[in-house]
Amino acid sequence: LATVTSPALSLSGSASIGGVQVFAPLTFTVPAGQWTCLLGPSGVGKSTILRLFAGLDDGITFDGQIAISDGLPLKGCVSLMAQSDLLMPWLDLPENVCLGARLRGEGADLSRARHLLAQVGLSDHLDKRPAALSGGQRQRVALARTLMEDRPIVLLDEPFSALDAKSRAQMQDLAAELLAGHTVLHVTHDTAEAARLAHQV
Repeated sequence: LATVTSPALSLSGSASIGGVQVFAPLTFTVPAGQWTCLLGPSGVGKSTILRLFAGLDDGITFDGQIAISDGLPLKGCVSLMAQSDLLMPWLDLPENVCLGARLRGEGADLSRARHLLAQVGLSDHLDKRPAALSGGQRQRVALARTLMEDRPIVLLDEPFSALDAKSRAQMQDLAAELLAGHTVLHVTHDTAEAARLAHQV
């Protein structure tokens, strides 16, 4: 992986969806190069904050400011790992890892994709399609795809919640190791997960 210089992330303002206020007024900072968990029940605005940072703000009315500490545009600095692995069933694993480049019309670095898949423990499964993998293996591919984007800010939207306890613990360890030094914002309902992974909750 390239050396990542990870900025802090900040949001200040009010948000509503369909005229219903989700949060206001809120000032929120994600410290640079650290892992921050947003923990809480459904409906308090965790995913809304994540969607705003990800630029997926359709349907959200936001009055305020979102910024990163190095002054660069948010677009191009952020990658998102969702709760669902969102793998394309007709692509093999390296092609799935290169999906972002493919969608942007860029050349796919399949060699780097294979290296990342080896890092997440899938070097023996490269020619497989997603249907041949377990849930935990599919999330490893999703993590490799997130790393492939090589963005300094990583947003995690409950990506381990559907896994069994053993797979969840393995994915937590792997993500903590491979995302070290990144600015990570992780939405979760799992108190133990937040306590295990986060520099702040």
